Amino acid sequence: MITTPRRSLAYARKAAAVALALLLATGTAACAAPAAGEVPAYAVATRDDPRFAKSFKHEFADVGGVRMHYVTGGAGPPLVLLHGWPQTWYGWWPIMPELAEHYTVYAVDLPGLGDSTGSPTGYDKATLARYVHSLIAGRLGVRDARVVGHDLGAAVAFQYAAQFPADVDRLGYLDLPLPGPGIDARTYRSLSWHIAFHSQRRVPEAVVGDDVREYLALFYPQVSLNGTAFGGTSERSPFTEAEITEYARTYQRPEVLKGGFELYRALDEDVRDAKDAKPTRVPTLLMTAQGQLAPVRATVAARMTNIVRAVDVPKAGHWLVEENPAFVTAELLRFLGG
Repeated sequence: MITTPRRSLAYARKAAAVALALLLATGTAACAAPAAGEVPAYAVATRDDPRFAKSFKHEFADVGGVRMHYVTGGAGPPLVLLHGWPQTWYGWWPIMPELAEHYTVYAVDLPGLGDSTGSPTGYDKATLARYVHSLIAGRLGVRDARVVGHDLGAAVAFQYAAQFPADVDRLGYLDLPLPGPGIDARTYRSLSWHIAFHSQRRVPEAVVGDDVREYLALFYPQVSLNGTAFGGTSERSPFTEAEITEYARTYQRPEVLKGGFELYRALDEDVRDAKDAKPTRVPTLLMTAQGQLAPVRATVAARMTNIVRAVDVPKAGHWLVEENPAFVTAELLRFLGG
């Protein structure tokens, strides 16, 4: 075939465009998936733990435009674990191996947090509960779950039980005053500086974004036993450096950092939703930080009318699992098997 100089130039441009497209596609694919033998970021924290390799695995499922990450393992009746802020599924890891000896455990990264990707339609706890239910009951077919939540994850667990009581066998509610009939949003924001701060639009991202890890490392001791949030002076953190690094890994992603603060910005909606929710008769375990049982119970009693066990955790501030894992595990096993 004979070509003119103009036609040759056109062919050259087309060939260059094809080559560039192939190069970009190759580069995109390389960025989207780890290379052969490379450990994905979400698995680094547990890659050298023989307990994880023996019983657990990372899973993902698409739910309503969100790719939800969860860790599952064990055998027995289903047990769903929901984390709060600033944690991920990994907050349950200290007690998961023992729980998995009795239950099939599903430790979920809430939509928009941890290694879940994509943004939910809202960060109010009623909406998040529907995402979790779509994962657990819809995708996984689990209709008799024991649902346990800590911190803001406890509010998600409550909404799960309130909206889908037929799909919940038991409810574990750990250390959170429930926004709702017992405490309005304005009062709730006055409970701690961090609740008011995190509720502001854009400001916390601007302040925290440059050094997320340092912020988290400073925050964890404040709500630990005898921390400043409880009127003490302790600066001891119950978290290891490795644990802090793992949480910072996810919250350093701007969309996850924003999602974490959106949990607090949804307080007004959470109050309205809890007021509108029907009281749940699901058998409930209430656990709180040492000395906090009475004030927390006062906020949940109107909506959880079948509290069969209520206890504060000795020698523990807000981080119940990290500060007294043996006590928390024993209480959960006692209640869940009841």
